[in-house]
Amino acid sequence: MHCLAERSGSGKTSILRVAAGLVPPTTGSVSWAGDEITGLLDDLVTRRRRAHVGYLDQGGVLVSGLSALENVLLPAVPDRRTRQLADRARELLDRLGVGARAGHRPERLSGGERQRVALARALLRSPAVVMADEPAASLDRASADAVIRILRDLADDGTTVLVAAHDPVLIETADGVTRLD
Repeated sequence: MHCLAERSGSGKTSILRVAAGLVPPTTGSVSWAGDEITGLLDDLVTRRRRAHVGYLDQGGVLVSGLSALENVLLPAVPDRRTRQLADRARELLDRLGVGARAGHRPERLSGGERQRVALARALLRSPAVVMADEPAASLDRASADAVIRILRDLADDGTTVLVAAHDPVLIETADGVTRLD
């Protein structure tokens, strides 16, 4: 697990969004597994990201008309795999401490609960790479520690994990830290 660390406003989110192929770099290039993605059509980058990257936005953005469980299952919709992945979605919600809230819509969830539901969504398809922007920022210490444990376990099992964070516990847990000034 590698961590981009420093205070708010230092560029952590921007670097993460460029690395995820969500925005193009102003200079240089971005490569995934040796393949340059800079300059590729957005549709192609999106398909590759969907296939290989789980991305957690800082805000834990969810679709308001859907339940927590339905939000987690969104990445399975294009492949028509929602039934196949429903048990995994429930397992992830349980592991993140929000399983009892699976039927609730986002407006009935706290900010921390929304963040954990969004993390479950990012992990649903067992991506090779997980990128998470401040995954513990809006959580109480116990919930933050659970999220850090999950990210650490993923990294230990061979998943590439890149996080942007200012949480000292998360930073301490990382294998490598890049501090931005």
